[in-house]
Amino acid sequence: MTAPEAPINFLLVDDLPENLLALEALLRRDGVQFHTAQSGEEALELMLEHDYALALLDVQMPGMDGFELAEIMRANERSRHIPIIFVTAGTGDISRRFRGYEAGAVDFIQKPIEADILRSKAEVFLGLYAQRRQIAAQRDELAILTSALQAADKQKNHFLAVLGHELRNPLSVLSSGLNILERGNTRIDAEGVRTAMRQNLSHVSRLVEDLLDIARIEQGKISLRKEPITLQEVLPLALELNRPAIDEAGHELKVSVPDDPIELDGDPARIIQIISNLVGNAARYTPAGGQISVSLAAADGQAVLEVSDTGVGIDVEEQEKIFELFGQAASVSGKVTGGLGIGLALVKELVELHGGTISLKSSAKGMGSCFQVRLPTT
Repeated sequence: MTAPEAPINFLLVDDLPENLLALEALLRRDGVQFHTAQSGEEALELMLEHDYALALLDVQMPGMDGFELAEIMRANERSRHIPIIFVTAGTGDISRRFRGYEAGAVDFIQKPIEADILRSKAEVFLGLYAQRRQIAAQRDELAILTSALQAADKQKNHFLAVLGHELRNPLSVLSSGLNILERGNTRIDAEGVRTAMRQNLSHVSRLVEDLLDIARIEQGKISLRKEPITLQEVLPLALELNRPAIDEAGHELKVSVPDDPIELDGDPARIIQIISNLVGNAARYTPAGGQISVSLAAADGQAVLEVSDTGVGIDVEEQEKIFELFGQAASVSGKVTGGLGIGLALVKELVELHGGTISLKSSAKGMGSCFQVRLPTT
């Protein structure tokens, strides 16, 4: 919902209250707010606090007259841009008008005032001020957009650097393994070389699939193949995908599931992908010998999946961006390898396609994290 625009201010200065009332009555319209002053000093105080689209100044005031007030306004950075119309009951001789224009006036209006002329002139400055305000707002929006684009470009460059690193390592293993096998040296552990090649090929394939999934989602081309599923049945399949990483790091895996089946309409492959990515992240960002906990529960017509770890955690100021594409937390980027920083963005999209939500339930630097997924049950 767009916030209503602030009213545009007019400043009316005259030492006689009845003249101020008359001017305000003549110029009253929606969107315009009137500030009145009965002396030059009072007007200057108002200009310290407010911005004005137009100032109507009485020339003949006791003490500081309209000309003096205008000269002070023009000398002040805050008020020098305010258009000034002098309202005078005196004669309109050339020397008097020249002094007024020299003081910074844009026009003169003689008393008795012709209402249509006054309204017409005020309308011009009202329109100019509204245009200036619109231009200023557009300039601010452009500055915000420029900043966002710069941040996105920085994220993109970081992502490309990580992608290059993530692809270079397994490709190097594949190249080395191929060279070793081609030599036909009978002393080498050929099966061990093939195993390493398979693992790295699987890693590259997973990275490419994640990239393709992100592209499909952004283009609206991903579709779910929903069917009735039971979470207790798909959970072991998702955990098994991460078993090598968990065992290699020596993590303890704790799984808690209820006896009553938790059923929902979902795409089995995508549900497995959601769970696998969350558990894989937990394994990746937890130092060796850590603990990973996975729990399932049913509450309020929803399936609740929680994945927690004793890993590096996420700084408070970085928690809002972790579900953004390439939004890998800077506090862990570069310290942990094996990911592109798109996993959580992909999980979020897949969860939302299932009509669910994902949130970072808790996290603190050095204290681990807990992610919660809620999906509608049948």
